[in-house]
Amino acid sequence: MKRKRFTEEQIIAVLKEHEAGAKTADLARKHGISEATFYNWKAKFGGMDVSEAKRLKALEDENAKLKKLLAEQMLDAAALRELLSKKLVRPAAKRAAAAHLQAKLGLSERRACSIVGADRTMVRYRSRRPPDTALRGRLRELASERRRFGYRRLFILLRREGEPSGINRIHRLYREEGLAVRKRRSRRKACGVRVPILVDARPNARWSLDFVSDQFAGGRRFRILNIVDDVTKECLGAIADTSLSGRRVARELTSIIARRGKPGSIVSDNGTEFTSNAMLAWCRDNAIDWHFIAPGKPIQNAFVESFNGRMRDEFLNETLFFGLDDTRRRLAAWVADYNNARPHSSLRYQTPAAFAANLTATGDRLRNPDQLRQSPVAPPAPLGVQSTRTLNAAG
Repeated sequence: MKRKRFTEEQIIAVLKEHEAGAKTADLARKHGISEATFYNWKAKFGGMDVSEAKRLKALEDENAKLKKLLAEQMLDAAALRELLSKKLVRPAAKRAAAAHLQAKLGLSERRACSIVGADRTMVRYRSRRPPDTALRGRLRELASERRRFGYRRLFILLRREGEPSGINRIHRLYREEGLAVRKRRSRRKACGVRVPILVDARPNARWSLDFVSDQFAGGRRFRILNIVDDVTKECLGAIADTSLSGRRVARELTSIIARRGKPGSIVSDNGTEFTSNAMLAWCRDNAIDWHFIAPGKPIQNAFVESFNGRMRDEFLNETLFFGLDDTRRRLAAWVADYNNARPHSSLRYQTPAAFAANLTATGDRLRNPDQLRQSPVAPPAPLGVQSTRTLNAAG
């Protein structure tokens, strides 16, 4: 700030000389000022003594400070209004907000950092990480192939290809590439304590059946009968047709039993296809324990309901069907991928086929004492397997 040549006391003394009879031109020449400056002094300090002039000066200084504070607060308020739509949580967001304030409002870096609550060294930081171009490209390719897969399953697929990066790095690249899966609206979940149904931890211990429906590109509806092994999570059958009667369900179950073996029990809802005379006669002839869930309680058939949700999310909603033959061909390819390639989270991200093979091998080893003596140190048992008659919560 420029220092003034004359203090309030000196100005008052010059004005007193003028009141005593000195001429304006002589005073201006004597003190080295212009006549205009003298008249400005007279307009501002005329009739005042030294104490009043000092009080006026103090009031002017205080008023200037208040104006400056008000201007700064208004500028801060304008800056905060600029950041209302921004979530300032992560360092990258704070860096972007500080740069926005500097470009839009012309603030200094120090002022912008104080408004967003960031340290200046953090705002100036520039990452030295490698670009990971190849890994990012492969991650985008996998995400485009499997659009409903999150970063955990994409991480499993990359590990299968030999990628050594950890899951945290994959998650960071997944977020930076904007590959997050849009969450679809879920139904209201039931509350309360549920009692699990105990099932032997072995293949074919229990099957679950349910229908799911969709439509062709022309608008005609069709249905799919899904048959799931509750323990291994394998899809044993997915039969698509425009209509599926009880007799057709019985024929399909007979063919699956001939290929895989008879299940310990079957769970389904109370649909007319399952409660028909044809199905009741088939259960009696094959001596199969069929369990019907309570009406309006699909949670009692949770395994196949979960499978239906995955099929709807990853296959039906992502595919356009042009006919029954096209639907059956695409459905068979998706079921094969589900059983042999898709990592399942409840199986420690193993595929259902690999989990079933491991489960069968472990059961055979536990039932064969000679093999146990030859191999005293057994490999780790799969999830839920502890002994030959281990019971697994499956409902």
